[in-house]
Amino acid sequence: MESNKVDMFMIANSKYFEAHHLNSVREKLLSLDDSKWQNVQIMQFKTPDTAQLLSVMGGNFGMDRFYIGDTGLGIAKLLTCGGFGIWTIIDWFSISSAAREKNMESFQNSLY
Repeated sequence: MESNKVDMFMIANSKYFEAHHLNSVREKLLSLDDSKWQNVQIMQFKTPDTAQLLSVMGGNFGMDRFYIGDTGLGIAKLLTCGGFGIWTIIDWFSISSAAREKNMESFQNSLY
C-alpha cells in the first residue's frame, strides 16, 4: 500500500482509535493490498465524543451503548435505569474508550 494514503488515513482517523492501537492500524494498512483499500475508505467509525455526550445525556436509557453497537448492554441499561445509576456513572468515564475499542474491532473485521 502506498505510504501517502496510509498517512492521510492515519491523520484523518487517529482520533477513532486508542493510542496503543495506532501502530497496529498503520502496519495493517501498509500490508493491505489495493483491492481491500476501498473497504477501509468507506468505513464509518463511531465518534468517541458523541458516545460521551450520549452517555451524559441519555446514559440511564442505554443510548451510549446502543450508539456503539452494544445492543445487549443497551437493553440491560434501559431496563435497569442505567444499573440504578451506578452503571451510568461508570460509563461516563469509560464509554469513549469502549467506542475506540469497537472501532478497532470493526476495522479488523473489515480486513477479512
